Amino acid sequence: MTTAPPSPLPADAALTHVEIEPSILYFGTPVVLLSTENPDGSFNLAPISSAWALGQTVVIGLGGEGQTARNLASRPELVISLPAPAQWPAVERLAPLTGRNPVPPTKHEGCRFEPDKFAAAGLTGEPSHLVRPPRVAECPIQLEARAERVLPDVSGGFVIVEAVVRKVHADSRIVLAGTDHIDPAAWSPLIYNFRHYFGLGPELGHSYRTRTPRGPVDAR
Repeated sequence: MTTAPPSPLPADAALTHVEIEPSILYFGTPVVLLSTENPDGSFNLAPISSAWALGQTVVIGLGGEGQTARNLASRPELVISLPAPAQWPAVERLAPLTGRNPVPPTKHEGCRFEPDKFAAAGLTGEPSHLVRPPRVAECPIQLEARAERVLPDVSGGFVIVEAVVRKVHADSRIVLAGTDHIDPAAWSPLIYNFRHYFGLGPELGHSYRTRTPRGPVDAR
């Protein structure tokens, strides 16, 4: 039987909905770090909280005025590194930094230019196999990829990137021995939940499509 931590809301509680107008809609999305190449051959590193995968394609949402969007428009190679929950302080150290100089007026107050974001975050770049931008050595999962489509979103303020993954690197400790499968019990992504950082709690159950079952689940 799989058990889960108690929910902050009783399972049988009646729901009362109210209309709200939140400033952001980050309702629990994974954090990724994007490595891209700058015009001078150096590398930019940026934390992104809008990313999801379809097969071997990762769809990414970016601010249109950031250095990452500018880099990918002309140099499409990138690395998508996925930090673990304990690495949130490094992600937060990156948050107020930009690779643009001067700092775009659309950036939040307190944002500053930083040419060496790896060092500023306390992270290490390691060579990739198929693309020029480096991987983040401390991240358990690293995806070498190429941006095949970079387009503005409907608002005009963001850019949507469709990146095809060409090579996957994973920490051996989160891979099921003798397989190409990530062990979901060993891996937890860093989650950005309404501008707060979280990891995963205990497993609640699994999809019927899983290739890594671990016994029956109590569906009560």
